[in-house]
Amino acid sequence: MRFPDKETVERVRKQYPVGTRVELISMDDSMAPPPGTTGVVTGVDDTASLLVSWSNGSCLNVIFGVDHVRKL
Repeated sequence: MRFPDKETVERVRKQYPVGTRVELISMDDSMAPPPGTTGVVTGVDDTASLLVSWSNGSCLNVIFGVDHVRKL
């Protein structure tokens, strides 16, 4: 896996500040919440992945360039 550069990480942090509500479109993980699950962004890590607290109690990260969410 190739990690995003610092500029990309900062762009994602500005696009998804803490508290942003998101809806899951797809996630490449067998333990993923179902599509349509909503959650709140709790942060963005140094790989530009979103840290999300999902409404079903899960806290799986949204992996940059792999998984997909939309802002609500």
